[in-house]
Amino acid sequence: MKVWFHKVFNFYLDGFKNMSVSNRKLWVIILIKLFIIFFILKIFFFPDFLGSKYNTDKAKSDYVIEQLINN
Repeated sequence: MKVWFHKVFNFYLDGFKNMSVSNRKLWVIILIKLFIIFFILKIFFFPDFLGSKYNTDKAKSDYVIEQLINN
């Protein structure tokens, strides 16, 4: 398992080392956009609604079931 992971890691590392400058810039832009989408937007626009209202998993599941049935 460790050897396989090492081979895959080296494969991608060599690929990124041999990229042109414009391709590296493109990957940096893609990674920045992914960071913004998954971390920044989640924090500000998708709060933990159920976690703030209910303490137990049972209470959370009851609320979700009630909303699905009634709406």
